[in-house]
Amino acid sequence: MSVILSSICPSYIKASFPNLETPSTALPAMSLLFSYYLSLFFFFFFFFLNLHAWRASPDTGILSSEHTNHHFTLHGTQRYVYFTGKPRWVRPMTPMTLTYAFSPDNMINSLSLSDIRHVFKRAFARWASVIPVSFAEAEDYGFADIRIGFYSGDHGDGEPFDGVLGILAHSFSPESGRLHLDAAETWAVDFGTEKSPVAVDLESVATHEIGHLLGLGHSLVKEAIMYPNLKPRDKKVDLQRDDIEGVQALYGSNPNYTVGDLSESYISTNLAVDFKTSRRSKWANFILALIIICSCICN
Repeated sequence: MSVILSSICPSYIKASFPNLETPSTALPAMSLLFSYYLSLFFFFFFFFLNLHAWRASPDTGILSSEHTNHHFTLHGTQRYVYFTGKPRWVRPMTPMTLTYAFSPDNMINSLSLSDIRHVFKRAFARWASVIPVSFAEAEDYGFADIRIGFYSGDHGDGEPFDGVLGILAHSFSPESGRLHLDAAETWAVDFGTEKSPVAVDLESVATHEIGHLLGLGHSLVKEAIMYPNLKPRDKKVDLQRDDIEGVQALYGSNPNYTVGDLSESYISTNLAVDFKTSRRSKWANFILALIIICSCICN
């Protein structure tokens, strides 16, 4: 160990540990070279290990494409993913019914409550059409399973909003039931009447966030509802095979749903994974670090 430390920073070792026996200056150059590259190896190994762990961190928000961030495009897979532990709603009755309600204190003035209610009713109905779960609007916000509201900036849940575009909304895994939308956005239910170039389709975002509430994470399949980016003035509300297979793996299939009901332009083939760093990826980092060290030695 003293060989490794002294080869990295001998002056520091001598100053900090004056009584420490250091190796002779006649130590062969090859030993010093070996200790140097061994230290470099461990640096790269832990660097890439930690880098992968950061890249795999989960997030439940949806971004506008105007503010695309690598944090959102690196943790998905080529197929549906779940939150760690695969949480889902559990109720004794089958089929299951979940209630939802709108915050009486956190709505927006730019859209009527009637329009917002109709948008969410359609969004919930899309998911209900493929799984044995129904959704019913409740009057009592405090006791509803799913609670919906519009919020600005730091609103007390540890996930502050960032103003126009950027993060449009976020929700939490089962059975939290919280669905928050950024009140700073220009929300639209009809692009024919809303002319703003930064208008965001409420129904598209609602459909995406309900997927999170049911237990789905993000997907890298661009056609999927659970893909994390949405352009201003884009409308994306139709569930794709990736979304349907993912949610049905959690809840089963609606007996009235048939695969023929779905039209899709892609087929996903990879296995589902969660957001945790896998054992295989750690070995991949080990090999990558080893390659870097060998390259340095050869040069």
